[in-house]
Amino acid sequence: MIEKSLKEHITCFHKLAELSDVITQTGIKIASSINDGGKILICGNGGSASDSQHFSAELVGRFYQNREALPAIALTTDTSIITAIANDFGYETIFSRQVDALGQPKDILLGLSTSGNSENIIQAVLAAKKKQMYTIALTGADGGELTERVDCLIRVPSRQTPRIQEAHIFILHAWAEQIESTLFSETEAL
Repeated sequence: MIEKSLKEHITCFHKLAELSDVITQTGIKIASSINDGGKILICGNGGSASDSQHFSAELVGRFYQNREALPAIALTTDTSIITAIANDFGYETIFSRQVDALGQPKDILLGLSTSGNSENIIQAVLAAKKKQMYTIALTGADGGELTERVDCLIRVPSRQTPRIQEAHIFILHAWAEQIESTLFSETEAL
């Protein structure tokens, strides 16, 4: 079982290398938005919710460098907000309602969805578009409905949720490193 999973992982990551240009350009876009006074709002369900929080922690806290905090908010963390919105408006609006409250035109919305069909992520993207925010989605190979909805779609070349999530966290780590190195030199770091 381990060997099978490892082979699937390696195959996925070899194919992921073909996306290095779009991954790099998207990292530049995120760094530029932050540099221009924007923030990144991140959302996902289940394991993707954890990845949202992980990426936010890397930016607000640190990745490699001791440097100033960067503005990133995981929309997955406030259980009072999430449960109130789900109860009063429906689960599909738990992220879009937060985008309505927090989003600004210089900001970026990053949605993580292995299927690309998570209705609450789609609704968050639509809300972000109304706010004139740039939208990014990380999905699996199909891309789902998010394919037609976002400004930038990165489809991990796999249909297996574990492999997709492994690739997503790799991409998020690559962006965290890229953002730090773009915005801070080692001598500028705190």
